[in-house]
Amino acid sequence: MKRLLIWALALAGALVSVVPFYWMIVAATHDGSELFASPPPFLPGGDLLANLQKLEESVHFARVMATSLWTALVYTVLSALVSAMCGYGLAKYRFRGRGLLLGVVLATMMIPMQVLLVPLFQMMASVGWVDTFQSIIIPFLANSFGIFLMRQAFMEFPDELLESGRLDGAGDLRIFYRIVLPCVRPQLGALVIFTFMSQWNAFIWPLLMLNSEERYTVPVALNHLIGLSHVDYAGLMLGAFLATLPLMLVFLIFQRQFVAGLMGGAVKG
Repeated sequence: MKRLLIWALALAGALVSVVPFYWMIVAATHDGSELFASPPPFLPGGDLLANLQKLEESVHFARVMATSLWTALVYTVLSALVSAMCGYGLAKYRFRGRGLLLGVVLATMMIPMQVLLVPLFQMMASVGWVDTFQSIIIPFLANSFGIFLMRQAFMEFPDELLESGRLDGAGDLRIFYRIVLPCVRPQLGALVIFTFMSQWNAFIWPLLMLNSEERYTVPVALNHLIGLSHVDYAGLMLGAFLATLPLMLVFLIFQRQFVAGLMGGAVKG
């Protein structure tokens, strides 16, 4: 009975998670007027291609997806590299003020994003970066969560291997890239997933910085489907469904490293 209860709870949780996603797919294949019928449609319809065409005509969704993918990939690679190097420095180098610097990094995690909007916008405007891609990539490369995550991973790395590399004549960068970084692939894979998702789903900052339609990201473009007197719900559902596909692909690519990182932390704990 206990196992049956556990399976029932797991099935109920799975249904709660899957039903909204299924409804999003169903809504993407129907005309917007059919979504408010009584009862609403529960099976996919035949308006998928028509909705896709209207979505492309409204916001040039193919270009928007390519732009979002490019900015998310560039941000993910650079942010993961910066986080790994900063975490490695805080974990393995001894210097005065290291504890204070770590405390400052952790303290920034408690600052709400809304507090930073005005000063960051003024900074971007002063250097002429308004309505540019670098304005939505560079300001957030040093991610405090990523730095702390990688620092904790590097703390478990034995110092003896670092000394062995130095005795063999390897420099610090070579030791970092050839010896240390391959050993923390699970944590790095988890960081890549979180970083890509955060940049892909970012809305407030790109909405504030980007003014040209050719630079819109997916959340900003979908926001323009919401008008004062009309909302294209079918287009919104279709755009949201297409926007989840890259996230699913990234998770499928890095799921082994992600699960290995979780299991490794559980065993060490």
